[in-house]
Amino acid sequence: MIGWLQVVGVALIAVGTSLTLITAVGMVRLASMFARMHAATKPQVLGLTLMCLGLAAVMQRPRVAATLALVVALQMIVAPISAHMLGRAAYRLGRVNTSALVVDEYTDDIERAAREITADEDERPGAG
Repeated sequence: MIGWLQVVGVALIAVGTSLTLITAVGMVRLASMFARMHAATKPQVLGLTLMCLGLAAVMQRPRVAATLALVVALQMIVAPISAHMLGRAAYRLGRVNTSALVVDEYTDDIERAAREITADEDERPGAG
């Protein structure tokens, strides 16, 4: 006999799988780097979380649930960090269409840092 918890688990797995498929389609179809980063992190993490919840509901074992909780926790930590580093690297390499940005604070930060480095080099003894 199939319990109601298993039916809920299968439904969660189906919804999570759909979100992961949406992530894959978004990665292929979206044009800008930032839109792809959004597609790679938000629906993917939610999809994985729903699939892990569904698997825990279907399996109904504490050890499996603990392992899946660890997987979800690590994914929630790693996905934003990796998206940030990917966006930062793409921006620094010039792979981002900056004309599409509404606010671009990173360019100001890079220019200010370059000015500070230049000023520090000029103040060193023997510079000249």
